Parts: sequence; C-alpha cells; structure tokens
Amino acid sequence: MLRTIVIILAILWILGLITSVGGPIIHLLLVIAVVIVVINLVQGKRIF
Repeated sequence: MLRTIVIILAILWILGLITSVGGPIIHLLLVIAVVIVVINLVQGKRIF
C-alpha cells in the first residue's frame, strides 16, 4: 500500500517538475510521504 503511494507521488512529482502541473501541492505531499517513511523506519516498522 505504502509502496503504491510512494510510486504515484514520485511520478506526479516528476511530472510537476517537467510540466509545472500541481504546483507546490505535489511537493508538499512528497515531503509528507518522506516524513511518514522516516517515522516508520525509526519505529522499526517495515516500509514496503
């Protein structure tokens, strides 16, 4: 589940860099996803 979200956000982020679609919203969502992954790593949970 988390892997799918990360892949979708990464694709949207790349599209946002290339075509400026989504503006700062996609960058904010990507940062939130990275923070969640780091929190899971610190707590010892599996990422994928």
